[in-house]
Amino acid sequence: MATVSAPDGVEFVEEDDGRVTARHLESGVASFGDTEAEALRQLADALESHRGEGDSIDDPEAYLREQGIDVEIGEAGPPPWE
Repeated sequence: MATVSAPDGVEFVEEDDGRVTARHLESGVASFGDTEAEALRQLADALESHRGEGDSIDDPEAYLREQGIDVEIGEAGPPPWE
């Protein structure tokens, strides 16, 4: 993996599979894409969620099903960041 220069506060890592990971240095939040631009767009969305600025989801299980994600939320409830 090779790290390349990025906007202030963000680092890019070129992964072995060709994708690019963008990581916000202050928070540690990261996301990826096929290009640096795509990784930054995904990182922006991830940061909004991390900061509680994203859209709330009333029914997480239904939302995941709509997205085609087969996940069961266990008895312990949703993740602690919700």
